[in-house]
Amino acid sequence: MRDLWRGNPRVEAADANLRAAQARAMAAAQPVYNPSLQLEGENADVDRRTAGASLTLDVSGKRKARVVQGAADVRVQQAAYDLERRDVALAWLKAWSGAALGREQTMLGRRRLDLMRRFDALAGQRLAVGDISSPERDLAGLALGEAQIQQASLDAQEAAALGALAALDGHPTPTLPALPRDLPPVADTVVAVAPAERPELLRAQAEQDRADAAVTVADRDRRPDPTVSVTGGRVRSGSRTDQVVGISVSMPLPVRNSGRYDVASARAEADAAFASRRAAQLRSDALLKQAQATYASLRAASAGFQQGRASAFDERAALLDRLWQAGEISTSDYLVQLKQSLDTALSGLALESQAWQAWFDYLAASGRLTEWVDGTTRDSTP
Repeated sequence: MRDLWRGNPRVEAADANLRAAQARAMAAAQPVYNPSLQLEGENADVDRRTAGASLTLDVSGKRKARVVQGAADVRVQQAAYDLERRDVALAWLKAWSGAALGREQTMLGRRRLDLMRRFDALAGQRLAVGDISSPERDLAGLALGEAQIQQASLDAQEAAALGALAALDGHPTPTLPALPRDLPPVADTVVAVAPAERPELLRAQAEQDRADAAVTVADRDRRPDPTVSVTGGRVRSGSRTDQVVGISVSMPLPVRNSGRYDVASARAEADAAFASRRAAQLRSDALLKQAQATYASLRAASAGFQQGRASAFDERAALLDRLWQAGEISTSDYLVQLKQSLDTALSGLALESQAWQAWFDYLAASGRLTEWVDGTTRDSTP
């Protein structure tokens, strides 16, 4: 997973955005105005040589407001980076679960195909000695053909799952680990982080803070700042030379553009960010409840399946084969029961995969997925 985070382009893009926000924050901390230098010379009845410097003073607090906005922007991008890492991890884990399911279903399908080939061969032998009828022999051939078609479908599903996995990490994974045989822990072992600490709500709060800071920046930008100029030099008229020193203060007049509409626009965006944060909190709470309920239901169903007889496919297949060869069940009954056993086994594998995917969704919704990946998840025990 750490290798995936280092090489995934989505995480790389989020990291670049974070570095850009940090650079913007450093730029916002710099002085707003640079000084100006002015040199003047005049040759006429009066010769004048002067030099001056001017500097606009930030008396309205523009720099301070921009520093606050830059810090909020860094928090937004940091939260976005954490969210991207979590989403990439969640997508990979669910794709891995799907690929592991596809591999196990393919292996189970191959066992079915081997059984059908053996059954077809035995049916031919039994037809030759008159133990079964020709229609029953045809049933064996049809079952083999159906098994071959279904196996091709399972192979295609496995290839699609591996392709989805490769789309995330950029390369195929021939040594893909299997899903653990044990089910994930029960939902009560994970304590969800406080709502304010969930990644999506951290980002929503930071976006609101950035929007609020933008209102202050717009308000400070509309306030004029004075410019102080100092001039010194020499003036010569005829045989007389005088030293001159001057100071001036200028102030722009916001009469044509007061900037009030910029402030109104920033305030509207801040209101939208506030509403978005509230909506994000409602979605986060609802998603957590949904993920917890879904996981609890799927885990309980999967645990019940593992404890029951429905999961013992190999044993049932061997028993059906003995009963058929002993003549205790007909060919059609054998095929119906074998198909039912296989479908149930495939459904059980799918249920296990769904339970693991629901576990990953629950960890993400509770804000614990990254900790779980790092092996630092805190449980409810003191």
